[in-house]
Amino acid sequence: MKGKDVAFMALFAALTAVSAQMSVPIGPVPVTLQVFLVLLSGLVLGARLGFLSQLVYVLMGAVGIPVFSNFQGGFAVLYGPTGGYIAAFPIAALIAGYLAEKSGGKTGMIIGSLAGVGVIYLLGWLRLGLFLAGDFYKAFLLGVLPFIPVDVIKAALAVLIADRVRTAIDLG
Repeated sequence: MKGKDVAFMALFAALTAVSAQMSVPIGPVPVTLQVFLVLLSGLVLGARLGFLSQLVYVLMGAVGIPVFSNFQGGFAVLYGPTGGYIAAFPIAALIAGYLAEKSGGKTGMIIGSLAGVGVIYLLGWLRLGLFLAGDFYKAFLLGVLPFIPVDVIKAALAVLIADRVRTAIDLG
């Protein structure tokens, strides 16, 4: 792995940590900019490096570094109501990056971004449903439905920005 690859992975892990602090609480799951950075990491860095950048982010939080929303850290956060969303971040970056690489162009980026958001919703919804004693309907109402419009906007912004950033930093 090249030094610039490591630097960009660290940068996206750090940006994801910063984006977690831009939080608006609307229930058990806050609105943050993390989804935007997760998707952007996959689209800009590609599947492998995007995955690794988000894995670094999740591991930093798991060992107690306060990188999750509201400056939280530790395994308890991953076990809590938002743990499924956080655990999905590396997978979402991988999928967004993979589909963007394989499909090429903006269409691939759009498909990858929406698939990445879908993975975040699926794992987040499942964990929140378990946290709510198996009430998956309530988990959907609290942890998925309110986020769809804002996450579609985040995905669109990630697509718009990713192409320009990739060109500017020349990751090839």
